[in-house]
Amino acid sequence: MKNFLRKFLPDHDSIKGNRWIKPFGSWLQNPNLWHLHRRTVAGGVAIGLFCGLIPVPLQMLSAALMAVLFRVNLPVALFTTLYTNPFTIVPIYLLAYRIGMWVEGSALKDVPHAFPSIHADGMWSWLTGLGKPLLLGLPILGISLSIVGYLLVRASWRVFVVIKWRGRKRRR
Repeated sequence: MKNFLRKFLPDHDSIKGNRWIKPFGSWLQNPNLWHLHRRTVAGGVAIGLFCGLIPVPLQMLSAALMAVLFRVNLPVALFTTLYTNPFTIVPIYLLAYRIGMWVEGSALKDVPHAFPSIHADGMWSWLTGLGKPLLLGLPILGISLSIVGYLLVRASWRVFVVIKWRGRKRRR
């Protein structure tokens, strides 16, 4: 799998020589941002899962900034944000809303579900009714997805390595 992914990732020399990356200096030239190993890939998946819940124009920018800050695999972090798309965003945000309601302890009847009137007061009360549970549920869901994604990548990477070791041992 690692060799398959290497076909699509740039090598370190091409990154250093890229005219778009040069202005950012050493920030994007850290080898961990481009190297495929257990820690950087798992961290990239965790960052991508967390940043995927941020509203669309800022997803990839925040994932890139966090990947550089935490020195994890940048392409993996950017690619992982794509789990939220026009088909999946509504169910994911609905799940975050439900989590927020559960944490808040509010019942379904407490939140206005009907579309508001055009009047400004009606719109504001509708948004505040939806906003609080959603704003509470999104970080909780993001952190939960990040932890699960990180642990799954680390565990699956370990299982894959153990299988390879056993295969080599059998061949000897």
